[in-house]
Amino acid sequence: MAFRTSPARRRRTALAGFAALAVVLSGCTASGQPAPSLAAGASPAISSGGATASVPLETSQTSTKSPVYWLGRARDGVYLYREFRDASSTENPVVKALRLMMSVKPLDPNLFSPWQSPKKLAASISGHNVITVDVSSDAFNSTVDEQTAQLAVQQLVYTATAAAASAGVIDSGQPVEVMLLVDGRTDQLAFNRVKLGQLMQRDPAMVAPMWIIDPQSGLESDHGQLAVYGRSTSPGSDVYWQVSRADVKTDKATPYLSGHVLSSAADATVGQFRFTVNLPAGKYVLRIFPSDPGPGDSTALAWDSKEFTVTP
Repeated sequence: MAFRTSPARRRRTALAGFAALAVVLSGCTASGQPAPSLAAGASPAISSGGATASVPLETSQTSTKSPVYWLGRARDGVYLYREFRDASSTENPVVKALRLMMSVKPLDPNLFSPWQSPKKLAASISGHNVITVDVSSDAFNSTVDEQTAQLAVQQLVYTATAAAASAGVIDSGQPVEVMLLVDGRTDQLAFNRVKLGQLMQRDPAMVAPMWIIDPQSGLESDHGQLAVYGRSTSPGSDVYWQVSRADVKTDKATPYLSGHVLSSAADATVGQFRFTVNLPAGKYVLRIFPSDPGPGDSTALAWDSKEFTVTP
């Protein structure tokens, strides 16, 4: 997926046109199950407006795909992971991404969301880089513990800011804050756990240190060369990878292919990593690691994994 930075004038023009925009939409009845609780030992907290977020915003893109963050278990806890989802509608880009987050399932079966599809959802952006999201209370109809509720609120913060940055309707060079309202009111409780009413920024402790963007889970590739694209929150760091046959069920099996690549430290592609592999037809699992996992027994150490198929 190619990214490009929109010119400053285009950002300002888009921001001026978007500032007063608020879209209200109707959603279907949610049917999700209660979300898993946060793994023991992980204790994220909501970042207040006074905090400095170190996770870089997404860059502006011409694609119609929306960036959506999900919750996923990895290594020592639960973290936020991003997928790009098809979204061809002409809705407010923030609402569009949040509706996907609250109404559809992740492509990766290892990811989940405690949010439910709301009857009403609106979003607007002020000229001070503040995104206001107003959602009906039925979006919180899941039973979760407090730590998972905190992580879910950050899931909304990450998705809203990612969508606005990708659409080029905020100044990504300045701090971006999110105000979450429930039925137009402040000082409400998210999931009956987390008090709202304050401006929030991205909390860097909650996002996974690295994740795979392409291939997305379930991809079917009709040729032998697979292009891998991902993101690390540590620019210039080593990313180790393994490709294993999905039909080999033991964790101690030797990977079919393995290697490592350096994530970019350049401004335009900061944190990104790319490589290609040539594979015969079959089902595979791609895993990425922060250090050399060795030849086997490494599944539990992976930061992210994706299953895909190479067709004949």
